[in-house]
Amino acid sequence: MDDSLQTTKANAGAALWVPQPTQDGSFTFFSEAFGESFHSLAGARQEALLKFVTATRLRERAARSPLRLLDVCYGLGYNTAAALETIWTVNPRCQVDVVGLELDATVPLGAIAPALIDPWPPEVQEILRAIAQTHHCTTPTLQAKLWIGDARQTIQSLVQQGFQADAIFFDPFSPRRCPQLWTVEFFQQVARCLAPTGMLATYSRSACVRAAMLAAGLHIGTIPLVDDHPPHEWSQGTVAAFETSHLLPLSPMEQEHLHTRAAIPYRDPQLTDDAATILQRHQAEQRASQRESTSSWRRRWGIV
Repeated sequence: MDDSLQTTKANAGAALWVPQPTQDGSFTFFSEAFGESFHSLAGARQEALLKFVTATRLRERAARSPLRLLDVCYGLGYNTAAALETIWTVNPRCQVDVVGLELDATVPLGAIAPALIDPWPPEVQEILRAIAQTHHCTTPTLQAKLWIGDARQTIQSLVQQGFQADAIFFDPFSPRRCPQLWTVEFFQQVARCLAPTGMLATYSRSACVRAAMLAAGLHIGTIPLVDDHPPHEWSQGTVAAFETSHLLPLSPMEQEHLHTRAAIPYRDPQLTDDAATILQRHQAEQRASQRESTSSWRRRWGIV
């Protein structure tokens, strides 16, 4: 590990964040609290570009100005960085308004070590530093704010402000690790921040996540795989929108998945329950359900 990465670990504001290399040369962090990495180890930068920027069609939308982005679980800031790089490559004059929601302010602070932000253009690097250090950034083409706190509460303030995003990057830890941010009730709040022609993208292909999106009034589509993949892989994630024109329909296998017990969504009626309570409620609903088991669905489709 070089000196700049060791510095990241030693920084007072980022003492817990040890950079981990991913296969595309970019870095991520591992969260001890959630037991997961912040990004796919196949490539953190690649994941930001493919599963969020490309999936929300930002290259095509960049000709239009202004653009509003909502980054749910801002983390290291890679999704925002990839979006800004893409938009300004297409249209350097595009006005962008970004709101990031993040629980832990030490994460973006830990991510601004030189070796971690070197892959981004200098202009974007300066923006990442400002957001991490002051929680806002203003330039001639950007208004960015980072809201720190439980996203279930901060999203409600954003709804009250009438914020409407052209693209929402939905990137919490996985549903089993962080069920609080994958519930029907939270998606209902997030959907209220999505513009009528906007698109929401997430890496999750989980049936319970897709069912929660549908219950929140959104249409859903799949993010297709782009290369050879193991038989247990069937999608890179999910895109949701109020319109269907740019959504790739689910395959028959994915559609059937939505009729299994796996598609029973998480619930958090008051947006205040802890993870254990939400998981227990979900497990009880699954046990009481008469739907087809997920294992039966997997056998029928030959999923290992």
